[in-house]
Amino acid sequence: MNNRRNTAPAKGRKKPVRLRRSRSFLVTLIKLGLAFLLLWIMVAVFYYLWALTFDISTIGQMPQRSSIYDRNGTFYSRTVGENRVVVHYDQVSPNFVNALISREDSRFYEHHGIDPLGIARAAIRNLLFGGMKQGASTITQQLARNSFPLGGKTFNRKFLEAAMAFRIEMEMSKEQILELYMNRIYFGSGLYGVEAASQSYFGCPASDMDLSQAALLAGLIRSPNRFSPLNNMDASITQRNVVLGRMVELGSITRAQLEKAEEEIITPSQKNLVNPLNSWAVDAILHELEQVVALDRIDTGGLKIDTTIDAGLQRAAEVSLSKRLHEVEQGKEFRLQHHVAKGAEPEEPLQGALLAIDNAGGGITAIVGGRDFAKSKYNRALVAMRQVGSSAKPFVYEEAFRKGVITPETPVSDAPLNSADLPPNSRAYNPQNSDGTFGGYLPAKEGLVHSRNTMSVRIGVKTGLGDIAGAMEHLGLAEHIPRYPSICLGSFESTLRNLTTAYTALATGGRKLQPHLIEQVTDSEGTILYRASHGRIPTLDPTAARTTTALLTEVLTRGTAARSSTLGLKKPAAGKTGTTDHFVDAWFLGYTQGLTCGVWVGFDHPKTIMHGGYGAELALPIWVDVIQSAAADHFAAGPLL
Repeated sequence: MNNRRNTAPAKGRKKPVRLRRSRSFLVTLIKLGLAFLLLWIMVAVFYYLWALTFDISTIGQMPQRSSIYDRNGTFYSRTVGENRVVVHYDQVSPNFVNALISREDSRFYEHHGIDPLGIARAAIRNLLFGGMKQGASTITQQLARNSFPLGGKTFNRKFLEAAMAFRIEMEMSKEQILELYMNRIYFGSGLYGVEAASQSYFGCPASDMDLSQAALLAGLIRSPNRFSPLNNMDASITQRNVVLGRMVELGSITRAQLEKAEEEIITPSQKNLVNPLNSWAVDAILHELEQVVALDRIDTGGLKIDTTIDAGLQRAAEVSLSKRLHEVEQGKEFRLQHHVAKGAEPEEPLQGALLAIDNAGGGITAIVGGRDFAKSKYNRALVAMRQVGSSAKPFVYEEAFRKGVITPETPVSDAPLNSADLPPNSRAYNPQNSDGTFGGYLPAKEGLVHSRNTMSVRIGVKTGLGDIAGAMEHLGLAEHIPRYPSICLGSFESTLRNLTTAYTALATGGRKLQPHLIEQVTDSEGTILYRASHGRIPTLDPTAARTTTALLTEVLTRGTAARSSTLGLKKPAAGKTGTTDHFVDAWFLGYTQGLTCGVWVGFDHPKTIMHGGYGAELALPIWVDVIQSAAADHFAAGPLL
């Protein structure tokens, strides 16, 4: 009995102990849970505060190419940079929006930047199949990491990315997030944003994409270069079909729509991928852009660049220069001069350049800096310094007319020069005429029309070499022209741009135009960043300029450029040939009522082109081709006087 009494209470005492232990364990769990929750709250607050340090307003500032338009307002090319065209949400096909959400974030409209269910689903699949087979980033998280420098692939970045996604969701609507994402994401083959991708892959704006195209594009996002239809068409079609299947699962499309979309044949072409640096015109435009717009604004992109380039005239100039130079190289004289065997190519290609200016406002309508931009990007029209030869003579005669030293009918000797014809203390100077002959007294105008060297030097010396050089410097031909008799024959160097610009002063009756390629630059909001001034600088006497033009029209009818009519010239025009010693440089500078155009032909390393390589033989044919082209008909071509 005593044993029983002692046993019963012992068993009774064990129950409170177990209860106390259970309660203690539960309290411990609760404390740990609260501590864990507090820790996560602290982590969340820390990363959210970190997220607040980013300027979210910059999320819409995406580098993109700027658009270049010709003088008629027609799209011409794009600048360098990310090939992106920013569009609004309502400018994207609903087909793509649905395909994108189905592919990347099916619960996009249900979460607030982070999708716990998506994370759990991805974790389970990764555990079942091993490795990281499926990610869990929402569209908003992808936008965050593609918009801000959040670091590498670490847990730290993932936490910050989640915080940024939450902040974006709190401050932006779902449509805004989708618009930013669709414009920012990379689609392979150098294409950024849905508009550039749609235009390049399918040849249509993003608003016109059909279901099959939209699904294909959405399928590229996870591995854009590998799945690009230009790199792997089979892979892109496979991904398209995966997206279509997912859309059926989610009820976005019907089975019939899927089958129709899968049957569609998509044949993307690289011809829609614009190479912005494939022409002399675009290259020159980009250089000028850097002079008129701040570099950081250029880098941002999204600019609309209205230019003075005439696409048709530019094409005509490029074709003519290449064709005519090839014809010269195939000629007998050229091959004998350079010992080129039949069927072989010369060691150094003959080069050329052309510049055309609109007489109405000074806009450069065509610019060709060489024979082949792909082989040499050296722009001979803008930077090559070459001896100008007889193309300088019109300015000698204009200055003589201005000062009243001569009239077109004043008799001038065409005999060889002697010391009496030169300034005091000058060295002996006895230039030959191009045809090797000399004459007696001839009307002064014949010296210009037939490019007589001896007559031109006599007129220049009588006018005053200081005044001649000063007039040429004022025209911008060169900064410092020596006061030698040879400057009357163009013994100094200049560029085709400067020489053509000087001729605009003759074409306009005395006012030199300010040549430019860019008419206006506006940003994506329509704000004008730059507008050309259309300057006209008085440089020549109007009466003397008109008198000189009258003689230059005769150059084309009965002078050194008389063959222009057989080449096809039908418009009223004026101009002057130019050839330097030993046929090293060949020029023709001329103008109609609407256009001033200059052409140069020669080698990059100065040497004789060929015997008889006058400006009328080498440069004039190119000039006539351009002036008589269909594109040139858009410019005034009435009488010059």
